[in-house]
Amino acid sequence: MISLHGYVGANPELGKPDTGGQVVYVLELAERFSRLGKRVDLVTRQFEDQPEYDNVHENYSVWRIPFGGKKFIRKEDMHDHLKAFVTNTLAAIKKENKKYDVVYSHYWDAGWAGQKIAEELGISHVHTPHSLGWWKQHSMGSDMDEKEMEKTYRFKERIRKEYFVYQMCNHIVATTLPQVDLLTQQYDVLSKNCTMIPPGIDENRFYPVPSKENDKIRAKYDIQPTDILALGRMAHNKGYDLLIRALPTVFELCPEARLVAAIGGDQSEQDDKGVAGLKKLAKELGGVLDRITWKNYIADEDLANVYRAANIFVMPSRYEPFGMVAIEAMACGTPSVVTVHGGLYDLIDFGNQALFADPHRPTEFGAMMPCLYYILKCEMSYLWKVLVLLDVILDGQVLPNVCCKYLQVLSVKTPWNLICFINRNS
Repeated sequence: MISLHGYVGANPELGKPDTGGQVVYVLELAERFSRLGKRVDLVTRQFEDQPEYDNVHENYSVWRIPFGGKKFIRKEDMHDHLKAFVTNTLAAIKKENKKYDVVYSHYWDAGWAGQKIAEELGISHVHTPHSLGWWKQHSMGSDMDEKEMEKTYRFKERIRKEYFVYQMCNHIVATTLPQVDLLTQQYDVLSKNCTMIPPGIDENRFYPVPSKENDKIRAKYDIQPTDILALGRMAHNKGYDLLIRALPTVFELCPEARLVAAIGGDQSEQDDKGVAGLKKLAKELGGVLDRITWKNYIADEDLANVYRAANIFVMPSRYEPFGMVAIEAMACGTPSVVTVHGGLYDLIDFGNQALFADPHRPTEFGAMMPCLYYILKCEMSYLWKVLVLLDVILDGQVLPNVCCKYLQVLSVKTPWNLICFINRNS
């Protein structure tokens, strides 16, 4: 498996730049493959002071290949270094006399590199996009200058490389039906070359608890019964500024509400700058800043309890390919308001399992959160509706079932080695 961006490791440094849901999911997938008896090398980039190997157990290792120097490289700039990664990886494979049956890559950068590596090794290449450049470009273009957006995200190069990968790889695994549609309509992918497998959740971590237990959790994390939670990486596409602009409507309709903003990573200057910009915006709006509690980083072991403690979870993204944070929150029994700009909202029965709105419309988006308060007061069966929704969305996709479906797609003789090139965050 191949995944190149972010801080990938047996114990990932979650919250750091480009290190979020995709990294977590690929690590989980690699772990579950290995439990099913497959030998997995999860290949990623070596930088800073990282070791070459994280040996998880005899069937599974994270293998870091050095390229692009010692400093962090954001995923948008991986273009400039992929050829070096391919060369160094092939040399390392030859040196260590490793044998593989399939390359399984994640995100476009690992996809481009994975295709070149698979061709040289003479083996199959399966790819999961996680995020599509065409979709992201068109979703984010409504409030960004075109030249600034291209300079920041380098969409033209990305879409060009994506097209190459999708045309040349043996098979594509998409995570939502809208992704399948875009792959066939915008990238000319034949439907027979694409399979849709929704992401799974870890059912042993994300589950609801009784209300008395939740009261203790709220006291521990200083979260009130009327609090709204926003959680994730500090990135423009996550739309936290749009959420801030919606808060005056929230507070007008629900004066007791408060936002808990668990945004950004631990000890990241880039994230600190982004959060400072959000605080400035909240101050400019008047009466908003003092109604926000800022929690910079939520440790992975605390994540499920923080989801449970909130009264409502909100996902205001400009662009969100799937939205695992919302799925995790809902699995913990927390009602959610989600963006319309992503793959998740198409699967939601509005007003029955969750609410959705366009975060670019602050009054509309802001009104959804107080609506949930009143729905919850009158509708005690909400949790069961959410659990039914999760079963429909994920089609039984807890992680063991997901891995079995992936193995059907990869469909190679055992025993085999799986190169997991864990690519960057979506």
